[in-house]
Amino acid sequence: MSEREEKFSETSVQITEAAPCNTYSAILSRNEAVKDARRLKDFEELKDKYTSKKVLFEDPLFPARDSSLFYNEKFPLKLEWKRPSEICSNPQFIVGGANRTDICQGDLGDCWLLAAIACLTLNKVLLQRVIPHHQTFSEKYAGIFHFQFWRYGEWVDVVVDDRLPTYKNQLVFTRSGNKNEFWSALLEKAYAKLHGSYEALKGGNTLEAMEDFTGGVTEFYEIAEAPKELYHIMRKALERGSLVGCSIDGKRKDGKDLKIRIVRVRDPWGVNPPPACRSDEWATLATTEQDKERLRPTERGEFWMGFEEFQKNFTKLEICNLTPDTLQDDQMLKWNVTVHEGRWVRGCSAGGCRNFPDTYWTNPQYRLILLETDAKRKTCTVVVALMQKGRRSERCAGGTLHNIGFAIYEMKGNQQPLPKDFFLYNASKARAKSYVNMREVTERFCLNPGEYVIIPSTFDPHKESEFLLRVFSENWSTSEVIEAEIEAGLVLIRPLEEETEEEKQFRSIFQQIAGDDMQINAYELRTVLNRATAKRFQLNNQLFDIIAMRYANERLELDFDSYISCLVRLEGMFRAFKAFDKDGDGLIKLNVSEWLQLTMYA
Repeated sequence: MSEREEKFSETSVQITEAAPCNTYSAILSRNEAVKDARRLKDFEELKDKYTSKKVLFEDPLFPARDSSLFYNEKFPLKLEWKRPSEICSNPQFIVGGANRTDICQGDLGDCWLLAAIACLTLNKVLLQRVIPHHQTFSEKYAGIFHFQFWRYGEWVDVVVDDRLPTYKNQLVFTRSGNKNEFWSALLEKAYAKLHGSYEALKGGNTLEAMEDFTGGVTEFYEIAEAPKELYHIMRKALERGSLVGCSIDGKRKDGKDLKIRIVRVRDPWGVNPPPACRSDEWATLATTEQDKERLRPTERGEFWMGFEEFQKNFTKLEICNLTPDTLQDDQMLKWNVTVHEGRWVRGCSAGGCRNFPDTYWTNPQYRLILLETDAKRKTCTVVVALMQKGRRSERCAGGTLHNIGFAIYEMKGNQQPLPKDFFLYNASKARAKSYVNMREVTERFCLNPGEYVIIPSTFDPHKESEFLLRVFSENWSTSEVIEAEIEAGLVLIRPLEEETEEEKQFRSIFQQIAGDDMQINAYELRTVLNRATAKRFQLNNQLFDIIAMRYANERLELDFDSYISCLVRLEGMFRAFKAFDKDGDGLIKLNVSEWLQLTMYA
């Protein structure tokens, strides 16, 4: 494929989110230790406040109202919000330890979430980080509970009250097999709060929840196209404490299993599988009492099936690794990790994929420097993970997952963003296999030492979203956003009737790009500003985003008056900053009055 051809070769893949009843969790025993869950000071202080007042907590941010249930549809039954003590006489947070049989799906299509929770229960250390266990309905009870989730690079504490949706005194959504156990229902409520409502949890991919429970690195396999060593990959993943889920896109014909490689699977609904998918005779193949016990008939909804039968029936395999270590290697490594937060802004930095050469170059750019090769190779192992943020919580406003991906280009010593021509005449060194509508796209590469630039993008231009870019490398490396330092040399801009030669030059530059109609689009604004202000000040990507949002109209166009207003505004803000920067060190300190005067004037 030639470099010219590559520009138009990007493809987009649509992934259908798991519908109710077709996501399972693949379960085997595993032991992987991580740090213990920590109690947050803010939660303890809030709990003590309500305990001392002898008042039960009512969460103002996730109230017991329909707005917390649904945003697009109304539940067909009249629900009542009740606390556990109103549902049963002796409520308990956890009864006999949290385990996978405590999770029974209710009237909400979030089997993808429940499959991830079932996997989570098998790793006790991870479980206690997400679900702080020392919570009760007796000692210092104040109707308040908390859970912890990994959220775009950091662990956050989500506080909820214990009012739960019920119908005829029965929990409507997730419940435990024990009527007086409530940890799974409260965990689901906390996750719903994190995304805005219970309805926001309808349909999804298990990887999303797995990652929110671990902060790990995801892998996704189409089982029909998976490598031959898939069973080894699954076994290695489970040995290392990875969370593993699988799902079915459609009905598959049952067949007869021939090999003795088996997988234990659990249906989040807790219902028994079709006869062809289960067998109670596996225990007869065991040679030790321990294996016989492990292979005897299990809990309702959980069953053993032959691996070949598993491959025939299931279509997707989802793995969330606690580290980026490859599952085809026995070596465990320490990884160098860098994290970048960015955004795609319509009309400015949402340039789409390389199929759109006129805008592709406007996407955010991140420089990656690889200095050392791996111990046993002449190349550098790099794992790149691109995640789009907040799309599930934006469903209420019509938000959906964008098709996202990234490409990696080799460069040398460039300190400024790469221009349009670079991408017209240079092929990528590596890239995501395809653009796909998943929350995160992850790929592993082997690159030669050197300097590279990573371009994260949506498939189509003008698609807005915040994103998180994580770069993992086996050896020391650096990565940073490529953008100009903000600096200025001031120039006085006079009214148009008193134009100086410099101001006439601004008008000339604008007209050269805008044409006779004297209008430019948001992309052209960057070119105009770069030319007009090259000798006076530099702007970074975030400021270009803000300027485009502030001065462009709904068609992403700017006229000459808006262009001049932008220049005057920039000039005024730089002058105001210089006035406060007495010692010229680039730092200022403002009191409230000075801050208000500056911002209100601007």
